Parts: sequence; structure tokens; C-alpha cells
Amino acid sequence: MNPTISIVSPVYRSDKIVEKLVLGLKNTLTKMGVSYEIILVDDRSKDNSWEVMKKIAQEHIEVKCIRLSRNFGQHPTIMAGLSHAKGEWIVVMDCDLQDQPKEISKLFEKALEGFEVVQARRTVREDGYVKKMTSKLFSKIYGFFTDTVYDNEIANFGIYHKKAIQSVLQLGDSIKFFPLFINYVGYNATSIAVEHAQREEGNSTYSFSKLISLAFNTIISFSNKPLKLFVKFGMLISALSFSIGLYYLYQAMNNEIAVLGYTSIIVSIWFLSGIIITTIGVTGIYIGKIFDQTKNRPVYIIDEIVCLKN
Repeated sequence: MNPTISIVSPVYRSDKIVEKLVLGLKNTLTKMGVSYEIILVDDRSKDNSWEVMKKIAQEHIEVKCIRLSRNFGQHPTIMAGLSHAKGEWIVVMDCDLQDQPKEISKLFEKALEGFEVVQARRTVREDGYVKKMTSKLFSKIYGFFTDTVYDNEIANFGIYHKKAIQSVLQLGDSIKFFPLFINYVGYNATSIAVEHAQREEGNSTYSFSKLISLAFNTIISFSNKPLKLFVKFGMLISALSFSIGLYYLYQAMNNEIAVLGYTSIIVSIWFLSGIIITTIGVTGIYIGKIFDQTKNRPVYIIDEIVCLKN
């Protein structure tokens, strides 16, 4: 018999946290009185996380631990966990205990009011300054390029009906970003405020460069607006150049040009060359993403699964 709730959590460099997470989840879900399973997915951590996870899986029948063949990133790791979830409802949460297990009961109660998607809104975030600012900046930039509203107070944490998760798993994008996939598939969705805690151990594994790379790849994957902007910019430059050309033609016909400007010619050449190179570069990036998509490689590969249940 399938459980009522499946918990999916990606794990990376969390050997000191993951056992606290499991105990907190078991305590909360037992109080809720529902059947459940806990799916932990190791994104090939470089610490002792997998050894700790195997020990947990051998001690707790509700826990299934999955290890990927290499480090694929947080969102492909989430997809790997979702593909093994059997519950009618699936909770996705980070393993650092900033997403608190006790908040699951609030999410579940809200879902039972008739919602297929209930996302957790972190009204008071306990992240560092840089992460808060980059998240806010990403939400503004992503909203601009996709003509949508992206709430930076919402991340992975939430409870989702199995049909919403099945729709997410059907999306064939080679670049995975779970919150945007949930927004894309739709369904009857809402969000509620939850308490966001400080990280239990260590620091976030997302460096500034990784955050920038994730934001860039996500925008390129979900929007072709950069290409449209360069087309508009090119047309604007062409119109401006044509107007200036007519002005110079008028001056030439009236013998008003005394000395041709070497500097203005060089600046114009460099300016237009920069635009051309940038446009070609952006186009090349999109072609590269198309190339990656057509290869149809798996976004994750599972190396090992440990659980007491068959």
C-alpha cells in the first residue's frame, strides 16, 4: 500500500545534519497520524553523508536512500527523488533544516482544503545577505525576461499532489529548476507563510558563481527574450544609423562637411562590432542549449539504493 506522504530531500555535505532531519520528520509525521516514506538522495557528497545515510536506512524502515553516480546538482537530485516517490502527496524540502519538519503539518492541512500545490513562503529568511540579494535580483531579472512574477520568498519547500509531480517529471528540459517547473505545470496552487530557520551546520554549498550560473542557465532555458531584445536593439541601431546617414548626406550636398572624423569612424566600428559579436554569442549559447537538449542524456544516474523495504 502506498504511503499518504512522501518526503523528498536532496543531500549534499550534510553528514552532521541528515540524522537530525530524519528524526524530526519521523516525529512530525507520527504526530500527524499518516503513513509516510522518507527519500534521501545523495548528490555524491564529498563528506561522510552517504555512510550516515546507509546507516539510517538500515535502522528506519520508512527511509530510502539513493546515491547518484556523480554530482549532478540540487535540482536533478530532487528529480531523482521524485521519480521514486509513491505517496499521494509529496513534500520537497532541503536537508539543512532551514525548512523545518514541523511546518509540514501546516502545508498538509492547507492542501486538504482543495489545493494540489501548497508552497512555503519564507516571509523572514534566515539566509546570508549575499544569498538574499542574489535571490531578489534573480526574481526581478527572471520576471523581466519571462514576463511573469517570480516570488523569491518561495523555494523548493512545499507539498504537492502526485499528479502535479507526475506533470513535472514529464517535462523534458535538460536544465532542471524545480520551483519554476511547479509554476509552469499550474494546478490549483497557493502558498502559506512558514517559519524559516538558520542553517544547523556549515554554510550553503551554493557559491556566488554557482548562483549566477544557475540563474543564467535557467533564464536561457525558460526564455528567448534575450534574442528578441537584441533584434529590437539591432533594429534601433539600424534606424539610428540610417537617420545619421541621411543627415550626413544632407551636409555633403550642401558642402558642410569640412574634415571627415577618424575617431568617430573607429568608435562606430568598435561599437557595432561589439553588438554583432555579443548577438552572435547569445545566439551561440541558445544553439548550445539546443545541442545539449538533442543529446537527450539523462539528467541524473543512480548508483545505489539502500532501504529495508523492497
